[in-house]
Amino acid sequence: MTDRHEQTARTAPDEQERDFDVVVVGGGAAGLSGALTLARARRSVLVVDAGGPRNAPASAVHNYLGREGTPPARLLAEGRAEVARYGGSVLSGEVIAVERTKDGRFRVVPAGGSPVRARRLLVATGLADEPPKVAGLAERWGRDVLHCPYCHGWEVRDQPIAVLATSALAAEQALLWRQWSPRVTLLLHTAPEPSAGDRERLAARDIAVVEGEAAGLEVGGDRLTGVRLADGRVVPCTALVVMSHLSARTGALAGLGLEPVEQSLGGHVVGTRLDADPMGATGVPGVWVAGNVTDLMGQVVTAAAAGMRAAAAINADLVQEETRLAVAARRPAPGQDG
Repeated sequence: MTDRHEQTARTAPDEQERDFDVVVVGGGAAGLSGALTLARARRSVLVVDAGGPRNAPASAVHNYLGREGTPPARLLAEGRAEVARYGGSVLSGEVIAVERTKDGRFRVVPAGGSPVRARRLLVATGLADEPPKVAGLAERWGRDVLHCPYCHGWEVRDQPIAVLATSALAAEQALLWRQWSPRVTLLLHTAPEPSAGDRERLAARDIAVVEGEAAGLEVGGDRLTGVRLADGRVVPCTALVVMSHLSARTGALAGLGLEPVEQSLGGHVVGTRLDADPMGATGVPGVWVAGNVTDLMGQVVTAAAAGMRAAAAINADLVQEETRLAVAARRPAPGQDG
């Protein structure tokens, strides 16, 4: 363990050759929360973050008690500063490789930087959204193309909202968004035909169902105004709800044996995640995960909580290891008197 007073928040090249108690891969809410907890536990900790958080296009973070409405970039900047205040280090850059060394530690290789070594690893790399391929949709992601009513519902309350159906879960999406607006339309797009029961439920909530595949978005004055269907019809709306495919970001971790597993919702596969126990421990010794990389539906506040929980588990694991080594060192060697 390195005393926190010996740590710095610098990111100079010589620092990146150091040994750390823990390297955190990913500097979003989960990673920074974990790093803060570890730094306050007097652990030497380095966060390596490639930038580009999932919520970067959003104007604000919501449902985070005490931080409601905070811009995502500000939250992360303040989180980095808090980690540094307790002696943690943050390195901006992508991790391109992670491998186990012969002594059981981890060698982490940042792009364009010197490798660092860690006794434990916290993976908080998040996930990647793969939205439906409709012209103009990706450019408006997180602005008026939305996925989560708890993140964005209040901001589009009472507005005309269209739900782009891509799976059998679309009826449930539309019924959920109906909580925020009485003007919800379900665009069947590529989804299966709704069952008679679903159509009855949608009709009971005054949700219109429109046949036809979406071809593109209509935009005026940098505001979404509607969805253009393949037959030329335009369905007016100021917010479009989509369900993207969610994929855990695990590229640089392949050498550790961390394999993503499928995540289902309502019997339908919605993405991939890294499996872990409730404290974030994976099946790979010494590796913990936190945030969207393992919890696809988690929001910022739950990701931060998961990072703190995983960090506490990592610190406890290190304490146990250090205690075992101290006991072994205190015992007399074989053949020596006690």
